[in-house]
Amino acid sequence: MTRAISLSFIAITSIYATEVELSTINVESTILTEVSQKAKKSADLAEALSTSVPSIDLNRRSGIANDIYIRGQKRDNISVEVDGTKVCGACVNRMDPPVSHVLASQIDTVEVIEGPYDVETFGTMSGGIKITTKKPTKDLQGEVNLGLGQWGYYKAGATVSGGNDFVRLLVSGSYETSDQYEDGNGDTMAEQVDNYAASNPDVKGTKYQDQYKDMAAYSKMSLMTKAFINITQDQELRLGYTANRSEDILYPNSKMDAIYDDSNIYNIEYNILGLTDMFEKLNLQYYKSDVDHPMGTDYRMSSTGTNPTTGKPNAPVTNWLTTDMQGLKLKNIFDIASYKLLVGLDGSERKWDGHYEKNGTPFPNGLKSINDAVTTNYSLFAKLDKSYGALNFSLGARYDDTEITNGGTAQNNDYSGINANLLTTYNLNKNNQLFLGFGQANRVPDARELYFTGSMGNMVGTDNLDQVTNREIDLGYETSSDLFKLKIKGFYSMLENYIYIQKGVKMSAFQNIDATIYGTEIAASVYATDDITLDMGISYKVGEKDEALAGQTDTDLADIAPLRGTIAVNYEYMNNSIATIAMNASDRWDAIDSDNGEQELAGWATLDMKVKHSFNKMFLFTLGANNILDKNYQQSNTYADLILVTGGSNDVMLMNEPGRYIYTNLDIKF
Repeated sequence: MTRAISLSFIAITSIYATEVELSTINVESTILTEVSQKAKKSADLAEALSTSVPSIDLNRRSGIANDIYIRGQKRDNISVEVDGTKVCGACVNRMDPPVSHVLASQIDTVEVIEGPYDVETFGTMSGGIKITTKKPTKDLQGEVNLGLGQWGYYKAGATVSGGNDFVRLLVSGSYETSDQYEDGNGDTMAEQVDNYAASNPDVKGTKYQDQYKDMAAYSKMSLMTKAFINITQDQELRLGYTANRSEDILYPNSKMDAIYDDSNIYNIEYNILGLTDMFEKLNLQYYKSDVDHPMGTDYRMSSTGTNPTTGKPNAPVTNWLTTDMQGLKLKNIFDIASYKLLVGLDGSERKWDGHYEKNGTPFPNGLKSINDAVTTNYSLFAKLDKSYGALNFSLGARYDDTEITNGGTAQNNDYSGINANLLTTYNLNKNNQLFLGFGQANRVPDARELYFTGSMGNMVGTDNLDQVTNREIDLGYETSSDLFKLKIKGFYSMLENYIYIQKGVKMSAFQNIDATIYGTEIAASVYATDDITLDMGISYKVGEKDEALAGQTDTDLADIAPLRGTIAVNYEYMNNSIATIAMNASDRWDAIDSDNGEQELAGWATLDMKVKHSFNKMFLFTLGANNILDKNYQQSNTYADLILVTGGSNDVMLMNEPGRYIYTNLDIKF
């Protein structure tokens, strides 16, 4: 049984007690299956992804709603879709990254696109995340999930699904909250700020007020509803809605916290199957997502007392941001003489707006952080799949036409671009495969990079940026036998007009540069016995600018985490019951962009344990412990792309990872 589980490949880091197992890896993507069953530590999808896919690193921002990098790429360089709905965050400081708007407990599968190999989605330049949530079932089914952990963590959720031949319905709801976590030194999130301010007294205003130092780190509620309606035997209507409501999310090494973060995701799909022998499927989808996100200094010392410069009372300052994304997509799949052809049209519009308030009143000059920016995109895409004996290939192309406008005096912009890729797999024999991919993809600047204005009225954005182009080569080899499975994958990415921010520049801080990123990922499983499996995963990458920025000397590219890996042992001591122990390690992070805010980070290693015990088909109990040795360490760096607390020493405040964390989870199915 354990062997079967491991052959789904990848417990490489499923073992890492945050528990997501991977099933299959293709040249361009990694598939994670049964995500809701594996992610038991919290609802934070970013943590589950970073401990499950070697190419993904976590960017720690808080106790929840953390961000991810795919091969050192983040923000708009990667795309995020939920059931085909493109999701965007509203915060210019990434307090609400797209992956935070869906809970791990709601997810069925996740496809991680690695490279410029997705022509269906606008903006998949260096990678992407395609999330598929749970589907309603015909038979009546239900599940209750309860979780408890250290630092006041509590989670409760339930899902009910059922229907008949005409309609299937699903309703899923959850609530989750936690106090502030403690790092390996025993310091809470608020105490981490106190420690930094003790050696940097000029930032004492970022400390939490006494009455808020022990407040909860976050609370999060979510509701997901779905209806699948069979109009005829070959036609189906799918309706979906997801609501997320988060409150008081603390971001210690940022200057503000999220007062709340509310999002809605709407989805309407119509599928028609088998119109003719060649016409395999038609899919028409309308989607919409919106986010309401005020972040402010309400809980910080900077909102109290008297301003020493003006002599006026201080008051909370808020940057209130909203975004709205909607789109219409039409896809047709044809089966023509053993060729599979996908052809589609895609149109979308994103609105992004933000303004500043002080003590609940808009700034006197009506200052906006994002001034009614609108990004409108139209595209045509196609993909062709074909097999010739042992050789499989996929050819894709996409044309985009994009307009970006704003409500201020900054210039509007028009962009057009062609994405194309070729993916091939050659089966040497039943157990050995070679794969090769070539791809080019573009992404346009977002409104933050073009138009963002700081609270002092300085326009940080650069309104004449060019779009970014990624040209990439991927090469890999996979082999398997009854005793082991091994996969090696390498990539070389050439970035033209890559958008980069320069530290210390007050106006037009973003600029286009050329850069390269290359690296490798290795995953292996060794089946020691029928009950014991050894799983290993490792990733390594290098990022370099072609030239240092003006007035600088450092050519290291930011956000490129060092050599990291996981090794774990899984023991299936009885049917569907598994005990796991895993070590996770990182090399010293010393290839850094010190000119733009990054710092050297010490190497680290942590030890995790987890036991998943199945009493029967109805009850599954999980007991886990992460960072058993209570190591104090950091895995996220401080590139100036984020607005973080910075003292007179000019070293940005680092965020320590959680210390020893013990958690339990009980699933009850019926």
